[in-house]
Amino acid sequence: MRALDSHLHLWDPELLHYTWLEGPLAWLFAETEIEHARIPRATTERAVFVQAETVEDDFLEEVRWVASLAQRVGVVGIVAGARLDRGTDTTAHLEGLAGEPLVVGVRHNLQGEPDGLAVSAAFVTGAREVAARGWSFDACVRASQLPEIARLAGAVPELRTVLDHLGKPEVGTADAPVAPTMEWVRDLDDLARHPNVWCKLSGLPAEAGGDWSPEQLAPFLDAAADAFGVERLMWGSDWPVSVIGPAEEGDPHRTPDGSPMYQPTARSRWADAVIAWAERRGHDVDALMWRNAEEFYRIGQRPTQEDAREERPRRGILGWLRGERS
Repeated sequence: MRALDSHLHLWDPELLHYTWLEGPLAWLFAETEIEHARIPRATTERAVFVQAETVEDDFLEEVRWVASLAQRVGVVGIVAGARLDRGTDTTAHLEGLAGEPLVVGVRHNLQGEPDGLAVSAAFVTGAREVAARGWSFDACVRASQLPEIARLAGAVPELRTVLDHLGKPEVGTADAPVAPTMEWVRDLDDLARHPNVWCKLSGLPAEAGGDWSPEQLAPFLDAAADAFGVERLMWGSDWPVSVIGPAEEGDPHRTPDGSPMYQPTARSRWADAVIAWAERRGHDVDALMWRNAEEFYRIGQRPTQEDAREERPRRGILGWLRGERS
């Protein structure tokens, strides 16, 4: 089985600036950490890096840092951070990204933005510039924002858009599951009517706070398949955001107070859950786990850059697990 992870994050808080990292996430997640989170059943594993919400001034530097790691970690495409509502500043930023051969798309994270931004004149103009360059757009929104992304898709039908994390529906937890709401299913169906919009099977473990079961999340996968068809779905791990939660059974690093922590096997468990769901439903596993992401992001042979970054002491999650938390 081969796996092309459509939604992988990497970050280095000592090199780049982030305002949202805290707790177990506020550590280095890069080549060593992802190597310890590989999917055991995958014979080939590659990934698309999705911007990790650095501060805006670091968007381009983030791309260059990830490109320097790409060959070692298996990154074959980069979805770069971009503000699409900045007029000439947007144009200048996209020009800068055009010099980075691994860039396949952009993401302006919309989940915390005011209503209406994605269909504003400035944003639509920026989205058209993205489409004109042959790049895609990752739409990271809350469930209530799905109609706005449908309007954007109607305004810029040439823009290839992929919905991150199924629009972040409320899913509950393993012990207290929440069924898909009629409103979310309706809005997902409406969005899927736009043929250039795809959907990632990603992020649901994070919406459950890391406390999830395959049975709990299967109805959401079914709704996505009904709306988009398997041919417009792709698996994504959302690592490491979706691997934080209660300690896994037998974890010797369990915290005494039961606070959320890094789950070493959660990435492979999510892959296994999606594969098992697909097999039960008779869906094409290779399409979900590889081909669809490859097609959407137009992954091909791209030049890589040698890592010229000077070695520094590491402050990764593995050190955190060993108790190095000073």
